[in-house]
Amino acid sequence: MALYCAISNEVPEVPVVSPSSGAVFEKRIIEKYIIENGVDPISGKELRVEDLIEIKTPPIVKPKPPSATSIPATLKSMQDEWDALMLHTFTQRQQLQTARQELSHALYQHDAACRVIARLTKEVTAAREALATLKPQAGIVAPQPAHAAEAAAGGGGAVAIGMSAEVVSRLQERATALTQERKRRGRTVPDGLQPPDQIRAFLTLASHPGLHSASVPGILSLDINPSDHSRLLTGGNDRNATVFNKDTEQVVAILKGHTKKVTRVIYHPDEDTVVTASPDHTIRVWNVPTSQTVVLLRSHEGPVTGLSLHPTGDYVLSTSTDQSWAFSDIRTGALLTKVSDSSGISLTTAQFHPDGLIFGTGTENSQVKIWDLKEQSNVANFPGHVGPVTSISFSENGYYLATAAEDACVKLWDLRKLKNFKTIQLEEGYAIKELCFDQSGTYLAVAGSDVRVYLCRQWQELKVFNDHTASATGVRFGKNAQYIASTSMDRTLKLYGIE
Repeated sequence: MALYCAISNEVPEVPVVSPSSGAVFEKRIIEKYIIENGVDPISGKELRVEDLIEIKTPPIVKPKPPSATSIPATLKSMQDEWDALMLHTFTQRQQLQTARQELSHALYQHDAACRVIARLTKEVTAAREALATLKPQAGIVAPQPAHAAEAAAGGGGAVAIGMSAEVVSRLQERATALTQERKRRGRTVPDGLQPPDQIRAFLTLASHPGLHSASVPGILSLDINPSDHSRLLTGGNDRNATVFNKDTEQVVAILKGHTKKVTRVIYHPDEDTVVTASPDHTIRVWNVPTSQTVVLLRSHEGPVTGLSLHPTGDYVLSTSTDQSWAFSDIRTGALLTKVSDSSGISLTTAQFHPDGLIFGTGTENSQVKIWDLKEQSNVANFPGHVGPVTSISFSENGYYLATAAEDACVKLWDLRKLKNFKTIQLEEGYAIKELCFDQSGTYLAVAGSDVRVYLCRQWQELKVFNDHTASATGVRFGKNAQYIASTSMDRTLKLYGIE
């Protein structure tokens, strides 16, 4: 059996064995290694030259000693260099193995550290959000009337105090004034309204992805300040509402307080105040400059699904999965009236008529219901949809109502004749999330799988915007349709207009 040196992998001339590792070495090579390192090259344990054990093998016939100038002398010199090279190569292999082990250990530690940092970051974010939820409570103004105080603090068991004669009178006066104003306007087109050809030429002007948290992506609701069309309000999956100035491209305020996602938002037409609703059963009225909740409404026992501000600017209509609609005072926090749907079906959305004396609600079983606010009674029903109603919108002319459900169609209703006069059928599977008429009633926008704009009366499709990478959830017209804004589950707010 041939013996091979553990260092050079050659047959040794003088084989020796290490008692530490049991490996065989060429005597001259291992002696050099021990003199330089003092350890066994295999086991790494201390080793002396005296500890080496020679192995008796048949002698190898050697050539005669060469002279210094002979070829054999050159070969001997090359042999010495080869031995040194083998020693160096062996050392390098050992060092490479050690480096690999150290690198593997370092990578494991790095991965563990990243996991710890991610967990701590998540805990810090949760703690901050919890703190932000608690802080606004300190700024909430307690309603003054006794019943209103109970409404604000008593959870879902809030007691309706009823609509006083004064409230009913204010509603009637406002409705009369709005009706007369509409008659004066007649069918004239507002000055500065974008014509249909310009709508067709709209392009994407801006896209803003940073308004809400990326960890819980999705913007669920949108509104524009009616008195300052540069300010937009969004509600997100991250439980926050954000006020954004499109002209300066700056976030004006982040409103933190809801414990669940913000599904409905309204910007007050005359004040720097916004109203938000959430599945956490609450409606919050915010002061934008302070980013604080000023009134907290607990009008429902279930998630709030619909929200609409009365034209007076003092009252808000809300619907819920608790099968009821509520009419509340946003100044005092008082629940004025709460009516349960006799059908026992959850309500999905709500919208005031422009005059404010009637309003519409959508239901889980595809019904659209019209209610008389003063009488608190259901005065008309519009069947025809399939699936839960997702959005309703009254035209400013006071005659048309647009509705949508999970059946990929938009139905137009004439409130004078109480019948459906037009159905816009979209592609199968098209998910409509919101409908919106512009302030003049000239255009209708549809947000869903994309964003579409229709010309009213002819109901002609003018433009389709498909820039969003996920379903569009909200759409609004700027003043005189000078621009269009849309939000989406892709976490972006997009603005469309003429460059």
